[in-house]
Amino acid sequence: MTAARLDGPDGPLRAAAAAGSALAVLGTLHQLRNQRLLRTPPAAPPPVTVPVSLLVPARDEAHRIGPTIRSLLAQAGLDEVEILVLDDGSADGTAAAVRAAAGGDPRLRVLTGTPPPAGRLGKPHACAQLAAAARGEILVFVDADVVLAADAVAAAVAVLRGPVPLDLLCPWPRQVADGIAARLVQPLLAWSWLVTLPLRVAERSGRPSMVAANGQFLLVEAAALARAGGWEAVAGEVLDDIALARAVRRAGGRTGVADGSALAACRMYDDGRQLAAGYRKSLWAAFGSAPGAVAVAALLALVYVLPAVAALRGSRAGALGYAAGVASRVLAARRTGARTWPDAAAHPVSVVALLGLLASSWAGRRAGTLSWKGRIL
Repeated sequence: MTAARLDGPDGPLRAAAAAGSALAVLGTLHQLRNQRLLRTPPAAPPPVTVPVSLLVPARDEAHRIGPTIRSLLAQAGLDEVEILVLDDGSADGTAAAVRAAAGGDPRLRVLTGTPPPAGRLGKPHACAQLAAAARGEILVFVDADVVLAADAVAAAVAVLRGPVPLDLLCPWPRQVADGIAARLVQPLLAWSWLVTLPLRVAERSGRPSMVAANGQFLLVEAAALARAGGWEAVAGEVLDDIALARAVRRAGGRTGVADGSALAACRMYDDGRQLAAGYRKSLWAAFGSAPGAVAVAALLALVYVLPAVAALRGSRAGALGYAAGVASRVLAARRTGARTWPDAAAHPVSVVALLGLLASSWAGRRAGTLSWKGRIL
């Protein structure tokens, strides 16, 4: 492919690069509006007077669950709180690590989980057991790799029950990304919905398709969860957080996201191998179907990869599209607490890495080889 062909007056690739660049600019402008409208928890939240349950599903998390437990025990502004940790068949002493971190605090109980029945996946089954044992009016699900600020739960509840209340809220944690693979891929989690999802329209809409959710730190009204059928309603869903938000929507509830970068931090993966396995297990389900995944992959390549290639070949339109993509990543990083430079400059590479993970995930899905923590999916 020559520069002349790419940028020739009738070159189809030139037209495609120009179209992709235009969409990149529009996406960044939409993101600016979204970031102005994104719910922000209060810095000094009022006390929470209703019973709250802090719920942690844990499987083989002994090496990192201690800081999570200590952050839950340190939560301020909660008049009545219980902390339940479900040991989901761990083989590494997770329950002992939890008890050691708790230091005998009577507010914390460790539950012994049961294996998921056929057709159910591990995490939603664990969350269902936690919800069944919980006594709180508000249920707060926290992953074992998330560390909360001292007023995180109270601030999140202030948003959940604020002037425009929600039934389910996901305050998006700051993603701690170390290593090349994590720095390339992890920032795309928040960036993707900031660019594509019209937040206020999505909150008002009852359409299950217009949801963003993150199970790392998720609050739900116990009554709304019951109306939606509980975690049992999404027992076979690999993207259980999104599926739960959709179930709440179908039951007439409202769901939303908030800026949780000052409330929580999450280190999902320790290295590139873990990251690849984590995305591979679930990315196939992100876009509904194989044709849907192909369509999204093509659109991402058109908007965020092709303009960068065109820019390298001297295209001004391509340079504009590349700059819009980089600006988009910078905006998302500054809002979510991620690294800005030089990571944002590698945005096309990040998208290519994501597309590779998507292809690998679908290949594993078709071959029936997907698994997570020793369980076949």
